[in-house]
Amino acid sequence: MQDRLKCTIMRGGTSRGVFLDGAALPQDIKARESVILRVFGSPDRRQIDGLGGADPLTSKLAIIDRPDEELRETSDLVYTFGQVGIAHAEVDWHSLCGNITAAVGVYAIQEGFVEPRAPVTTVRVYNTNLHRHLLVDVPVSGGAVVSQGDYAVPGVPGTGARIDIDFSQTAGAAVGDLLPTGNRVDVLDIEGLGAVEVSLLDIGNAHVFVRAADVGMKGTESAAEIDRDPELLARLELIRGAAAVRLGMTTGTPVEARDQSPAVPILGVISSPADYISALDGKAVSAADVDVVSRLQFMQQTHKTYAGTSTACTGVAARVSGTIVHQMARPTNGRIFRIGHPAGVIETQAEVEESGGELIVRRATLGRTARRILDGTVYL
Repeated sequence: MQDRLKCTIMRGGTSRGVFLDGAALPQDIKARESVILRVFGSPDRRQIDGLGGADPLTSKLAIIDRPDEELRETSDLVYTFGQVGIAHAEVDWHSLCGNITAAVGVYAIQEGFVEPRAPVTTVRVYNTNLHRHLLVDVPVSGGAVVSQGDYAVPGVPGTGARIDIDFSQTAGAAVGDLLPTGNRVDVLDIEGLGAVEVSLLDIGNAHVFVRAADVGMKGTESAAEIDRDPELLARLELIRGAAAVRLGMTTGTPVEARDQSPAVPILGVISSPADYISALDGKAVSAADVDVVSRLQFMQQTHKTYAGTSTACTGVAARVSGTIVHQMARPTNGRIFRIGHPAGVIETQAEVEESGGELIVRRATLGRTARRILDGTVYL
């Protein structure tokens, strides 16, 4: 086995990922995962011997391949996302990262997968995790990606040029339908809590949404406050695990979901608009500036900001009457839906058409920024 790999490190939104050429990796999945774990320095809580950043948001992988003959007409490149374990020797291939997807669009243009066309180049990305296409709109000028701009992403220092990702084609990709059980509210029997109402939706990634009050939360807690409460974390993971069982994402019990599907479904704890303080910069977030408040559980930790796919899914859920997100959200008439998260506010454009009992997602977008950080060689 080779002892080195060419790599690129990129930031996409509030995440950072290592980009690797799929052709340079072993094709056998076990051998491939072994190489990836060595690249990231896992398992180790500090990931001290690799490129991981000791946080789920910086332990992300993008494998890039050229499309085969079947995909060449519809795709500019093929993208496989991996959520690399930190303390556990695992790579979760079941989920998709919207933040890293923004960086994939930039990477595609910079690496010549697609010809740049000003003012915006649409990159057609085929994602192998969901077997669906993603459209990434990247600003271009003078044949190069525009990096400077005035678009701010809470959780990212400074500003940059806005990149838009449309997830509408991913509805139902993970577990079969936008509403996988056919219900807008399901009831899960949770040990220690009893019957808990949840909404299960599948767009971008499979998600489970629960009311903050039903799990003993206000909903405006910081990520650090939640992560300091082991009993609360255990309850939330049991709900996530029970949802994984209901969705058929694990063959075991809710407890065993931690090992079989640690990343998905993503759990969103939902509450109505409220005032709170951003944990990022200490600034006040006003209830008037958000349409709903949410806290995410991702890889058994509280997300410090808000996942890209969760942004799209939360916005879509708010447009589906009867779901828990719709119940808790401020009614809005326009496309824009604003989500209050621990570090500030994130927006999505969400449009859902309901006709004859069928739900059709017309738009589910996310605005991000991205930039290339490093090109180099990682030694194994």
